[in-house]
Amino acid sequence: MSKSVTPKSQDYSKWYTDVITKAELADYGPVKGTMIIRPYGFQIWENIKSIFDKEFKKTNHTNAYFPLFIPKSFLNKEAEHVEGFAKECAIVTHSRLTVNEEGSLSPDPKSKLDEEVIVRPTSETIIWSMYKKWIKSHRDLPILINQWANVVRWEMRTRLFLRTSEFLWQEGHTAHATEAEAIDETHKILNIYQDVVENFMGIPLTVGRKSNSEKFAGAVETFSIEAMMGDKKALQAGTSHYLGQNFSKAFDVKFQDTDNTEKHVYATSWGVSTRLIGALIMVHGDDKGLRLPPKIAPIQIVIVPIFKSDEDLDKLTQYVNPILEYMNENNIPCYFDQRDKLSPGFKFNEWEMKGVPLRIEVGMRDLNNQALTIARRDNNEKSTIKINESNTFLITALDDIQESLFNEALAFKKDNTFQTSDYDEFKKMISNGGFVECGWDGEDETESKIKKETNATIRCIPLEQKHNLKCIYTQKPAKYNVVFAKAY
Repeated sequence: MSKSVTPKSQDYSKWYTDVITKAELADYGPVKGTMIIRPYGFQIWENIKSIFDKEFKKTNHTNAYFPLFIPKSFLNKEAEHVEGFAKECAIVTHSRLTVNEEGSLSPDPKSKLDEEVIVRPTSETIIWSMYKKWIKSHRDLPILINQWANVVRWEMRTRLFLRTSEFLWQEGHTAHATEAEAIDETHKILNIYQDVVENFMGIPLTVGRKSNSEKFAGAVETFSIEAMMGDKKALQAGTSHYLGQNFSKAFDVKFQDTDNTEKHVYATSWGVSTRLIGALIMVHGDDKGLRLPPKIAPIQIVIVPIFKSDEDLDKLTQYVNPILEYMNENNIPCYFDQRDKLSPGFKFNEWEMKGVPLRIEVGMRDLNNQALTIARRDNNEKSTIKINESNTFLITALDDIQESLFNEALAFKKDNTFQTSDYDEFKKMISNGGFVECGWDGEDETESKIKKETNATIRCIPLEQKHNLKCIYTQKPAKYNVVFAKAY
């Protein structure tokens, strides 16, 4: 099977799909809009998940699990929330099938549910129905719960990892006694998201608050981390929502405070999903396939022995065994690829496609010279080192690859981020791709007109604001400095 991918410059969308399928990250499911995450793709997700999970637990969050099925009446309790998700909801109407007169399966009319059930699009409603049972006093607060789960949003236009009808994610749901605590929680999670995505996944971010039209349905404020993909489009990589008392009032969740008065609690919710893998591909991938930052790579070092006989393989195995042992002791995933019937060239291409940060090539000549050949995936450079220098060299190289991938992505983002106060120039910049920073008068109507004319949206209102700007569209004094871009 050919492992080559369509060049980025020829067809970016095809390139993206090629990398996913040829690197064996995922495949299309039998139901339209679904995907199967293959073992290598799932290993990447497990690594990302593990890092986030540790960070959540460091900040006193605990994991729980809530049902996949949600009574339809629950969604009706928060009007803005239900309006935001109504068109994407999958509904269960019957509890069993029967064989009909034609001999095929159909819903059993006798099993029609008294109340239809929604397949979880997000869990705010079912979680807040339980918080009503669990929260009675200030002593019950705060509740800091996270859930790792799957959700279903029946998308019409789908793309692997970026937008599928079912996907994996984490969703945090917290309850607090005061507004200040809930707002602090919202920002705390935003900082965790930024730290993990930038420092582990090597993806530089723009961080800020969403406009009213772009915020989460039912939120008071939504904050997001926005990444620039290789085609200069934006990807919303994670969100943290301050929900105020919207859900606690909808579900009548009150607590008795220290002054013996009853009060509604304050809430947050927040999530990242498997679309982060899509971001990873589009930020770091090249025409040879994936390029993975070492900190999230399932295999950080692959050793490919070049041998002609079993005797050669035995000698090479003994030669590199100290490296394997050292890496294992230091928790660095290392794989010795001794598969036969596959040429070294095939293996080199396969591991390049899968984005393994470092490849060691070792043959009998290297053994005789007490040397190793090292190939870096980030810049495709090769070097020859002495084996007694290997452990230090490899550890240093992994750190350098982690840093270089981030710096390369950061330079690309900076080179394609622009500022303007002229609307005609703005339209040209948006047409060419990239992030455009400019003033906005804060009016929904202005935002809507710009979106209609350019297909660009406000990605976020950066946390650090510039002042004394004019609105890019109306030329009125700007209320905010914002970032516009076309987005996935």
